[in-house]
Amino acid sequence: MQVEPFKAFRFDASVVGDAGDCIAPPYDVISDAQQEQLYQKNPYNLVRIIKGKTNSQDNGEDNQYTRAAAYLGDWIDEGVLKQDSDEAIYAYEQEFKLAGKRYQRYSFIALGKLEEFGDVVKPHEEVFKKAMIDRFNLKQATSADFGLVFLLYEDRRKVAEIIMEQASFTKPLIDFVDEQNVRHRLFAISAQKDIQKIVEMMSDKSCIIADGHHRYTTGLRYAEESHNPAARFQMMAFANVLQTGLIILATHRILYHLSRFDIKQLLSDLEERFDVVEFGFDSAKSKTQARQEMLDRMRTEHENDKNAFGIYASDDAFYVAVLKDPRAMDTVVPEKSPGWSTLDVSILHKLILEELLGLDQEKQTQGGNIQYVKDTPTAIDDSIDQIDAGRAQVAFFMNPVKIQQLKMVTDAGERMPQKSTYFYPKVYSGLTINKLTDMQCTVADCGSESQIENHKF
Repeated sequence: MQVEPFKAFRFDASVVGDAGDCIAPPYDVISDAQQEQLYQKNPYNLVRIIKGKTNSQDNGEDNQYTRAAAYLGDWIDEGVLKQDSDEAIYAYEQEFKLAGKRYQRYSFIALGKLEEFGDVVKPHEEVFKKAMIDRFNLKQATSADFGLVFLLYEDRRKVAEIIMEQASFTKPLIDFVDEQNVRHRLFAISAQKDIQKIVEMMSDKSCIIADGHHRYTTGLRYAEESHNPAARFQMMAFANVLQTGLIILATHRILYHLSRFDIKQLLSDLEERFDVVEFGFDSAKSKTQARQEMLDRMRTEHENDKNAFGIYASDDAFYVAVLKDPRAMDTVVPEKSPGWSTLDVSILHKLILEELLGLDQEKQTQGGNIQYVKDTPTAIDDSIDQIDAGRAQVAFFMNPVKIQQLKMVTDAGERMPQKSTYFYPKVYSGLTINKLTDMQCTVADCGSESQIENHKF
């Protein structure tokens, strides 16, 4: 993987106040409520660019993408965003607590050469076309990178970590704590000898995209169609897969708008291929206990390399379904590798969502029946509340994908079903910004979905 240092644009604290108030989570995890909170947090918060508000008067000449381009230009002109004078690779440290244990995750931010998917860069999950259209519109309007593509590499010598740990003793360029109590710190690595060590270490590495598939894919298409030499490189964050702070959490599924859904029928249908264990309850106290018993059983099965799902449908019980025979997938997806066929998400999507609930691949991709819920501290209880309130019909609780499973699938050149992984914590947007060129699209070219339907997504 070819990487290079760059001169990042960053928020100038002397102009914006606390630069941490201008940074934002990745666009795809920002809810409508959080979007409003970020708008109110600081007049220069990056949400205005990466996920700007829309209104009924939007048109080809005035929309969230043209406004994003205007914000970027104005902020550079006003000194809100200032470009670093020296090229650097940036050390990005995230410190967080999970299940009572404290972790640190290091990644370095650099420009990575965009490669077609293959031996050098490997995607790991399917993506949604709508999100790629949105990201392409933004990049076409601004000709800049705001969010990070998060990639994994393997280096047993830990060359970059040693350099980043040394950099962490210097004054941080930014130091802030987000709403999930994750501390983000950024440091500049500008010594040529350190930059060269990282560049040389990465020269023979292949990478797996952990997060940012949409951004990477649109980067490929933008580089091809813009004919801008600078677009051949994209801003990325690289993390060593061997560090203890690399955490993968689950993404649960909540289903709604299912025709004629009946939990008793589903449980009966499951029995052909799954052992189903029931954890009943008859009070609020016993419900809490049953919920925990479900999660404990799921975890035990996961540790024993079994495929297991938690199920809740507001019928006074939690359930765990454990696949009896992993060979059940052989006849359903004979073309897939053993790594793909033994994933929990693959089994859920093929044997349950498709076969038993009638949600084929197209319906899953459209997302009209599925809500993907990242495993935040309140995710399980929030999902249960949705079911109990009648806003959804059934929840499937997932175990996380293991690193070795991730490697098996990507080594086979395959992709997991969409939203299979949740790398925690998210890498934030706006810590560094990479401006490719001063050239922007004309207002008439920005924001029209119909104009880019034929792009090679």
